[in-house]
Amino acid sequence: MASLGFPSRLLLSYVLVFASVNVSSCPAPKVPLALYYETLCPACSIFIINQLSSVWKQELITIVDLKLVPYGNAEIQGNDTIVCQHGPDECLLNTVEACAIDVWPDVNKHFNFIYCVEQLVKEGKYKKWQSCFKKTRVDPKPIVECYNTKHGKEIELYYANITGSLQPPHEYVPWVTVNDQPLYLDYANFKSYVCKAYNGTSLPKACKSLPHQVISVEKAKPTYEVSYAEKPTKMQASYSSSPTKMGRKCTAGTS
Repeated sequence: MASLGFPSRLLLSYVLVFASVNVSSCPAPKVPLALYYETLCPACSIFIINQLSSVWKQELITIVDLKLVPYGNAEIQGNDTIVCQHGPDECLLNTVEACAIDVWPDVNKHFNFIYCVEQLVKEGKYKKWQSCFKKTRVDPKPIVECYNTKHGKEIELYYANITGSLQPPHEYVPWVTVNDQPLYLDYANFKSYVCKAYNGTSLPKACKSLPHQVISVEKAKPTYEVSYAEKPTKMQASYSSSPTKMGRKCTAGTS
């Protein structure tokens, strides 16, 4: 076989160098992080406010693909009626937050609104959730149209399917997964799992000072309360903009 001449060797070296630069400069894929939750359960609102919001600190959001699924322990009964663990108010807010995700796909925008609503839930003021439109400076019209029409219910049925398809099935909420693997009772330490799963060469600051060591999730001790799935009250879902009285409280696990 004839050897390559100098021009050909030079061209080949340029190609190899260019290819190696391109490969090294390609960013590592973000780590999928998902939260399956319901809007009126205290364990979920506490996690969103005190824990999950920290992904925006020390650049952790730069390596995370965050997905929120507001459905939780709800059930579908006859005629596709969605029945929520905390009654119609929770069905309403599940749909409102689902609509926010649909209207504003950018997680930086819809999380800001959801954070505001869950802060009110945490404070026991969830009936004032509409004040979050003004607080977060967003237009209420597309959200109101969404939850007052069949589109809002269609989104919730979609989330019902996603939640029902989890393998292994969710046992309680908050149900947190990293790379589609559940963290079970160690969900509050999600940052450690995210940092370990990230394949990039440059870690964000948040990954450089984590005290928690990733262990087998089966051996993890519960760090926060959870809300176990149980048969919800037999109350039909409400999609009006006027919430009614809240249903039963969730069952909390020990911490």
